[in-house]
Amino acid sequence: MSERMKLEGSMVAIVTPFADGAVDYDAFGRLIDFQIENGTVGIVPCGTTGESPTLSHAEHDKVIEFTVDKVAGRAVVIAGTGSNSTAEAVRLSRHAKSAGADACLIVNPYYNKPPQRGMFGHVEKIADCDLPIVLYNIPGRSSIELAAETIAEMYEKIELVVAVKEATGKLDMASAIAASCDITILSGDDSLTLPICAVGGSGVISVLANILPAEVRKLCDLIEAQNMHDACTQHLKLFPLFRDMFVETNPIPIKAAMAWAGLCKEDVRLPLVPLADNYRPALMKLLKNFDIQAKA
Repeated sequence: MSERMKLEGSMVAIVTPFADGAVDYDAFGRLIDFQIENGTVGIVPCGTTGESPTLSHAEHDKVIEFTVDKVAGRAVVIAGTGSNSTAEAVRLSRHAKSAGADACLIVNPYYNKPPQRGMFGHVEKIADCDLPIVLYNIPGRSSIELAAETIAEMYEKIELVVAVKEATGKLDMASAIAASCDITILSGDDSLTLPICAVGGSGVISVLANILPAEVRKLCDLIEAQNMHDACTQHLKLFPLFRDMFVETNPIPIKAAMAWAGLCKEDVRLPLVPLADNYRPALMKLLKNFDIQAKA
């Protein structure tokens, strides 16, 4: 078996900025540069935070192409190409491969609720695309959970499975995965990055990094250096924002924060809606603690 791709450190589940209903590529390009300039090592487009369910196939393909071209080798690009249709996930993954993405992010097949062997077959088929696969275990979105045993079997038998984005919200799951195989574990919950890395994780695919990339990078660097005292201090510093980025469905709060900071418009696509007014004062107060001020 050849050596697997290694992923680690601070990666961003990047938003898809919209303006007047369309993808705002000018803003998107600025966001990618902002991430790389602030130490983000991986860009993850077309995931949950990127509102992939409301992107058309043409938009999805173009966003990935644009990301690869704009990144231009300065960071790893992990393209969200998952679907509850295996054939659709294969098509999206083949396109991501042809566009030059470094890996693909494959969410559990939502709504269908397949058994574990069905999820194995799903990922096995996607592996035919010859693109490294990051599993995305998020039962809160997909209603189905990849078992640690299934993840270990995939890692053993499917060479292109290189990592798992662990977003079950259960620290025992990260521990069970780490105990069962050597797959790279990436936190899918900002607030659990530190504890997941303490039991064997290697980094995070972060929501908060959209607005505070250098701060999330600092947390990952402290963890990598095994400076757990300072890592804990950094975690606790960021924790109120980790929490408040989920007062409503992601990416509603992060887009509100980014609009406040002048990074992009707040626009989200229905059925998502802008952040409720009652959540705004507390969120903006927290942002001011990081010297993020409202931009005209």
